[in-house]
Amino acid sequence: MAKKPSSMGHQKIKISKIDVKNHLQVTFSKCRSSLFKTATEQCTLYGVEIAIIVYSPARKVFSFGHRNVESLIDSLQLTQILGEVEIEKKRGESLDQMRKTSQSQCWWEAPISQLDFQELEQLKDSMDILKNYVTNQANKFMVNEIANSSTFFGDNGNGIFDNYDIKPDRTMPSSNDLHNHSLGFDSAALF
Repeated sequence: MAKKPSSMGHQKIKISKIDVKNHLQVTFSKCRSSLFKTATEQCTLYGVEIAIIVYSPARKVFSFGHRNVESLIDSLQLTQILGEVEIEKKRGESLDQMRKTSQSQCWWEAPISQLDFQELEQLKDSMDILKNYVTNQANKFMVNEIANSSTFFGDNGNGIFDNYDIKPDRTMPSSNDLHNHSLGFDSAALF
């Protein structure tokens, strides 16, 4: 004996395209009504906004929209555009920050025509300080080299070499003089 199904309620239906055109149109109409009814329930229960656009097998357009389909589509496009604008705004801020950082780190590398009077004065002072520092370091180096040999022999003009004791030059500026000016780098690291 064959077993009878207990009820004819919901049965699993194989999902496949309906080949008979009349059946296709009738089934589409029933499903469309069910879809729009479910969308209405979702809007009412959850307060969501829904837009549905459906093309029938006969290529007719059906739409459902809580509020209005056009306003929902416009709202969606506006949200997308605002998101893109925000991304571009952040990218622009990032580029501005990178530009400002690179300019503030290397202002002295800018063409002289782009520097204002105060920056030119600062550049001149910095160059003078740097020149003095390099000169003093060279003098220290030479004094140390000569001090290591302890005696310097010089020609007195008549072919006789005289002995000279060399003492370090005491005219070097103090390190405080160098710290009073900005060279664009840490001048304390030079000492």
